[in-house]
Amino acid sequence: MSDKSSVIYDNHGRPINYLRLSVTDRCNMRCKYCMPAAGVNFLPREELLSYEELERVIRILVRLGISKVRITGGEPFVRKNLIHFLTRISRINGLEKIALTTNGTLLAPHLPKLEEIGITSINLSLDSLDQERFESITRRKQFDDVMETFYLLNESSIPFKINTVVMKEENIDDIIPLSELTRKYDLSVRFIEEMPFNGEGGNGSVLTWTYDEILSHLKDYYPNLETISTGPHSTSTNYKVPGYRGKLGIIAAFSRTFCGTCNRIRIDSQGTLKTCLYDSGVLNIKDVIRGGASNEEISDLFRKTFKQRAKDGFEAERRRKEKVNESMSVIGG
Repeated sequence: MSDKSSVIYDNHGRPINYLRLSVTDRCNMRCKYCMPAAGVNFLPREELLSYEELERVIRILVRLGISKVRITGGEPFVRKNLIHFLTRISRINGLEKIALTTNGTLLAPHLPKLEEIGITSINLSLDSLDQERFESITRRKQFDDVMETFYLLNESSIPFKINTVVMKEENIDDIIPLSELTRKYDLSVRFIEEMPFNGEGGNGSVLTWTYDEILSHLKDYYPNLETISTGPHSTSTNYKVPGYRGKLGIIAAFSRTFCGTCNRIRIDSQGTLKTCLYDSGVLNIKDVIRGGASNEEISDLFRKTFKQRAKDGFEAERRRKEKVNESMSVIGG
């Protein structure tokens, strides 16, 4: 039985039922679109929410209507005892889906346990099928580890998607080879507009490879590309090459075309609530918890904050007092 008391809506009438929860800001890669080559100043352990605090937050939000949690980082498997945490939250009544986003370098030994726990989906970050380009983008030599995870996921019972950030002069030549994976494999390959969250002050207001350019590139190679239906809160517009097993998607993360149906919130590893990827943080959950607030008091704060949500990513960015300068590893992928 579910322990949900209601479904909560924001001030624009959108249901909020999806939490993206970062368990760590640390990562064993240094992807160009995510953080500087030297990395970022990682938080001391005591500044992170403990697993007990994270679980408490999930339980409170499930009672408010959250039904899906995606565990992110940094790289979530960098944090010790992640499997124990996943096992605990899998037992929360009303939490229907637990998903993971990972770079795949550390996942392989844990895959049988993830199947046992009942993880419902995995997003695998893979920005190139060419080893040299992969190492240039990630600044690490772990291509073989990620590809091992890719093949193991194909044999597992857990549905998974590939997420590829499209970057000019980096991996344009990978768009078609990655798309060709859907010929053989029943999976989704999603191409994501590059966002300004690389820890270096953003990429300004100029994006060279937009949703339209990615789609045009695909149609040049696949002139019979078909548009297929998407879910009511999907961030991607989805396509299929006739005769191929899998599907393709494009996420307009910089253009922000999907804001009108956004059903998700984010909490980073230090307890900062973001009701939009582009805001600078609207509530510090860690301070509230460690200040001794009750579950009901925390619930009331969530309700109040959700009723002050920006209409879209552009409004959220305008509300900021400073320009975007965060690393995606800190925000949570």
